[in-house]
Amino acid sequence: MRLRETFNQDAERYDRARPGYPARIFDDLAAAGVPPGGRILEIGCGTGQATGPLAERGYRVTAIELGAEMAAVARRNLARFDSVEVVTAAFEDWPLPGEPFDAVFSATAFHWVDPAVRVSKSADALCPGGLLATVNTHHVAGGSEVFFAEVQRCYERFDPATPAGLRLEAGRDIAADDRELTSSDSFGPASFHRYEWEVPYSTGEYLDLLLTYSGHRALPDAQRIGLLDCIARLIDVHHGGRIVKRYMTELRLARRMR
Repeated sequence: MRLRETFNQDAERYDRARPGYPARIFDDLAAAGVPPGGRILEIGCGTGQATGPLAERGYRVTAIELGAEMAAVARRNLARFDSVEVVTAAFEDWPLPGEPFDAVFSATAFHWVDPAVRVSKSADALCPGGLLATVNTHHVAGGSEVFFAEVQRCYERFDPATPAGLRLEAGRDIAADDRELTSSDSFGPASFHRYEWEVPYSTGEYLDLLLTYSGHRALPDAQRIGLLDCIARLIDVHHGGRIVKRYMTELRLARRMR
């Protein structure tokens, strides 16, 4: 099974544990010129955590989701919106409709799409001047910094692929990356909007979150159980059963040129 397919194994946990997205993303998307009532193609909608805010702002959304279980939860969550259609398909295989979209949007899913086609097919889906909007979420330094330094010992013990001494970077040190867009000849220069925010987690909530990450789910059972037990003991014994995680969410916008 490919890593991008692991999310479908426990769609309810994903829907419950993933933290969603800052509201400013959707405000900045509107400010970039996606018109009221505009048509948006969303790649990899998951359980609809970003789809709902798009629909609430009056957009008509066609949401593509690879996993059947994830798509089913998305349909349930979005049932109140007549303006949303959830399609179970891989974006690479899905036939584009004849009418182009005002924006192609993808929240923490664009990197899972085949790099040979994701930019060119997104361009094909857009009207001239349409926007490609991709969202990446980075785990950055901040929050319970001592915990995130200490927890690397758990990863080094139970996941041999973990680099020794790995530490989280500050958000300001993460470079903005638009190389695949500038090399495509289909999009103009990208602009970047960044938002840093923090979420508190109990021990159980944090383990729930970790079980939505593809790398953790892909570990052999014994290693995954050992890793989660190690993390739980660290939080409970040394951090009072509660930690704070800092995120940096990045919105990358690029306009179709031709």
